[in-house]
Amino acid sequence: MAENIENNGCSQRDNAEHEGYVKASRSFNRIWKERDSAQPRLLETILYKDNFNRAYKRVKANKGAPGIDGMTIEEALPYLKEHQQEITDRIYRGKYTPSPVRRVEIPKPDGGVRKLGIPTVIDRTLQQAITQQLVPIYEPLFA
Repeated sequence: MAENIENNGCSQRDNAEHEGYVKASRSFNRIWKERDSAQPRLLETILYKDNFNRAYKRVKANKGAPGIDGMTIEEALPYLKEHQQEITDRIYRGKYTPSPVRRVEIPKPDGGVRKLGIPTVIDRTLQQAITQQLVPIYEPLFA
């Protein structure tokens, strides 16, 4: 267990643990700084049509319930085909706002409830498109 020590009036963990923290912190900082140079077109990659299509297929395979807008997975495909460019443009301009989540209470065996938030199919598709591009970049840091 790390021991707290006094250092210039500030509590600090022992040196071995502190060095580990500094190393992890440097790794995050390095990745953060290199992120833009390594992936200068990350947003374009996320919103690329093929990535978006793969994301929709993944959401469809998960068979989730409709969000607050009531749109089913099957209804989302024609909507996305018609509105994908509009959604993409709003994201690029910083004007996209995710819809509120639909709140559902799931009964627990002990009598309580588990509160669940269900995003819309469109928002889940966007989340999946982001995940598909960010996980390969950041997962090695946590492996």
